[in-house]
Amino acid sequence: MVDLLKSLKKALEINENVFESLERKMLIQECVDNKEVCVSANGALATWTPPESTGRSPKDTVIVKRTQSKNKIDWDSPNCISITEETFDMAWEDAVKILGGADKVYFSERSLGADSSYTLRIKTIGNQALTQLFTYNMFRPVHDDYEKSVLNDEPFTLIVLPYSKLDRERYNSRLRKLPNGKTSDMLVAMDFDRKLGLIIGSAYCGSVKKLMFTVMNYLLPEVGILPLHCSSNEGPDGDIALLLGLSGTGKTTLSADSSRALLGDDEHGWSDNGVANFEYGCYAKLINLRQDKEPEIYNAMMHKVGYLNHGAIFENTMMYPNGEFDLFDERLTPNSRGSYPLSFLSNVKSPPIGGHPKTILFLTADANGVIPPVAKLTPEQAMLWFLMGYTSKLAGTETGIEEPVSTFSRFFGEPFMPRNPDEYAILLGEKMEKHGTKVYLINTGWSGGPYGVGKRMDINLTRRLVDAALSGELESAEYQQDEIFKLSVPISCKGVPADVLWPRNTWKDKKAFDERALKLAKDFCEHFKKAYSDKKIDPNIVKTCPGTL
Repeated sequence: MVDLLKSLKKALEINENVFESLERKMLIQECVDNKEVCVSANGALATWTPPESTGRSPKDTVIVKRTQSKNKIDWDSPNCISITEETFDMAWEDAVKILGGADKVYFSERSLGADSSYTLRIKTIGNQALTQLFTYNMFRPVHDDYEKSVLNDEPFTLIVLPYSKLDRERYNSRLRKLPNGKTSDMLVAMDFDRKLGLIIGSAYCGSVKKLMFTVMNYLLPEVGILPLHCSSNEGPDGDIALLLGLSGTGKTTLSADSSRALLGDDEHGWSDNGVANFEYGCYAKLINLRQDKEPEIYNAMMHKVGYLNHGAIFENTMMYPNGEFDLFDERLTPNSRGSYPLSFLSNVKSPPIGGHPKTILFLTADANGVIPPVAKLTPEQAMLWFLMGYTSKLAGTETGIEEPVSTFSRFFGEPFMPRNPDEYAILLGEKMEKHGTKVYLINTGWSGGPYGVGKRMDINLTRRLVDAALSGELESAEYQQDEIFKLSVPISCKGVPADVLWPRNTWKDKKAFDERALKLAKDFCEHFKKAYSDKKIDPNIVKTCPGTL
């Protein structure tokens, strides 16, 4: 590690155009002066990436396999792709050479973790001012008392070169082969042991965010802290809610509630102290964003102010020559994103730290149209759905996804959870039991038929169900059993049509519903057998799996 950091330090000393820890307004001006962005009509910044960078690139996201950590990582997961230390070091030296000759180099030091007892400092170095502005939006200022952090042995160092490419010939046989037979020239790499990261060739801002989330998810379980892919907010009485779900299931939308103070929209830790947000900002999907249905996000991105006082980033959003955005045009990508600081929202808790969660909501966007819009889970069912992480992968969240695909992503974030799965599951089970946390399943997906036939659940109905779960209203409701998915479904909920609560009633073709539901239940069984047949899972949890194992 010392040699790699020394080479980086030397390159920064050689380059006379290194800008260190610029103020926010200066960074915004650098983005504009460098023509990395366009200033929109409302003062926000707009940027567009190459087609290969409109989403994450999972197949180019890799982990260095080293002796210290190799037994802690689930290499059986398709998301844990290994590279050798030698390959990482080659790429690092290539990145350092690029920085040494860059016209401008930007350096910032930020952190992840609002709870200073486990904050992680991050040094980000790159040749794009926009990368640094994104870290200012998304990562936190360094705590004054960061020395107390259990992760304070050394900062994590991340090099980001969004538009550079690796030499395909140099990395032949070292990196993955593309369908055309060529070697990939993109790399998103993590070395957990040496606390080093590389992003080369991916201009998607989410690559920076998700790389660092993965790092936190590796480091924290070792010190007894559960990292979660979730949003979190706090009610007027101090009750904390967690909303777990993959991208596109509604974490950001549903947590941005003006009646509840937001802790954060995506990444949190649950320690003995309670819940704390990792981040400083939000990274929201913008496609089809409407002020009447998602006012908090809309106003955060669309408020009008001079560009030096704005700094929100529109990524891959259609913008006309007059600087106006079209949030309903997805010709560029359905994965249009917006990055903004939490302070742009009207009701944010500062610092974003709270007690232990009273309620957890598992969010799924079921494209089959057969999962109830709300169901109450037993502790055993909660563990089962946490292990399964069922949803439908939505268009745009990853390169190549054009239609929703049913998927199982354990912990509602498998790509970012590199450790062996039992570590996360045991931590959740222990914490739920200790603090008496209630868990509900919320389906934000389709009703009245599958994708292409039915319609997406109305966001206002979903909000009503979320309110009922968080307020305790659903605790006293009368329930009926869904025999296929083994779920307890409320018979009624104020403000929600009764037929919507029971998805079969919303389908014209009842036989088609039954066939679709049984097929999905079978998919659950097959995935469970594939993923956990060799794992020691409590039989009481196994019994709650939909279908028959």
